[in-house]
Amino acid sequence: MKITRIETIWFEAVPQSEWAKLNPKARQALPNNLWVRIYTDNGLVGLGETYYLPRAVAPIIHDIFAPLLIGRDPRDIENHWSNMFALVNFCGAYGAEMRAISAVDVALWDIAGQNAGEPIYTMLGGRSRDRIAIYNTCVGYGKYDDLNAWLTGKAGELAENLVAQGITAMKIWPFDQFGPTLSGPVDSRKPMVIWGAQTAAGPRGHSLSHDELKAGIAIVEDIRRAVGDRMQIAIEGHARWDLGVSTKIARALEPLDIMWLEEIMPPDNVDSYVRLKQETTIPICQSERVFTRYGFRPWIEKGAADIIMPDLSWGGGLTEGRKIASMADTYFLPVTCHDTIGPVALWAATHLMHHIPNALIMETVRGYIDGWYDDVVTDRIEVRDGHLHLPDRPGLGTKLRDDIVDRPNARIEITTEDTLKRW
Repeated sequence: MKITRIETIWFEAVPQSEWAKLNPKARQALPNNLWVRIYTDNGLVGLGETYYLPRAVAPIIHDIFAPLLIGRDPRDIENHWSNMFALVNFCGAYGAEMRAISAVDVALWDIAGQNAGEPIYTMLGGRSRDRIAIYNTCVGYGKYDDLNAWLTGKAGELAENLVAQGITAMKIWPFDQFGPTLSGPVDSRKPMVIWGAQTAAGPRGHSLSHDELKAGIAIVEDIRRAVGDRMQIAIEGHARWDLGVSTKIARALEPLDIMWLEEIMPPDNVDSYVRLKQETTIPICQSERVFTRYGFRPWIEKGAADIIMPDLSWGGGLTEGRKIASMADTYFLPVTCHDTIGPVALWAATHLMHHIPNALIMETVRGYIDGWYDDVVTDRIEVRDGHLHLPDRPGLGTKLRDDIVDRPNARIEITTEDTLKRW
């Protein structure tokens, strides 16, 4: 078996005025993603996905990786990963290059599973469980206005609604609203809209007033009053604070039984997190901005994190994800996978979470699963009783909808053996 063709698909954004009429509560999703399909000479098609700057990722796949892959056996996944990483790491690999590797890697695992007639979790070494618990990251989309709910005094009602659906863990970011934004220096608190929505990105904040701290804590207290200990609450930090403010936030949250505090500071200084862990009893989660096992190694070895959260569509795919999980397991640390990315990434991460022994919980966004994910793939991943369930189908278990390439704003690029001969 050999690879004969590589295809990338991404979408131009529609005018924001048109989008706002269709969905005023959420940003456009499709233009941020890139899908990869890898074709073989025996008719199999593997599917991968990544998120962020698809126009930057696509040329890496076609110009750099296609010559390494086309004509070769897709089942040599470990060798393909090593070759791709070695080539791009020659000039630095931790950006669009790693996102390209991640998407290609998942597509190769999809092919391997289809060829063997087994799900990816079986190809990885079999299941450690037959379902994985989920939490809901409370962004809004479609019929679920989750973000506005907890930001406008309805956090308790939102928690009650989630519990009624069988979801007993949620994630919010109640302190972002008080941090500096990208609008500075004149008006550093003015929200910055990028890609049609207020961005979570921002510089580090160095001060948080008593009233602001109380306002953030009040959102969490509202959840506790409404549902008590029936809901686990994770706090996202989006890397918005320095060590002093992060410590202040952590100490204030301690009485509220927080599931974890996630990336409250930028991940660029592991030792600062070691100091934070010494100042709080709240578990520290290090997440998706760390790429590959090399990136996670100091976090694990220095005891800077209690929970490890890779993103398979950013940080190395399934091949690297299971190595990160194995390293974490060596230190008796649990793993949760990042989502909010796209449907293929969620399917891939769920395979890994079924397989690894130290899987804790899986991130989901109910508005995405019950919304735009259906526009992309043929199958909705099953959510039942607060858990994700995978079908016993070969490979990923889903594929792109046939009509996705027919949309007028679709941008498709294909590299074949004949294309390479012209180089």
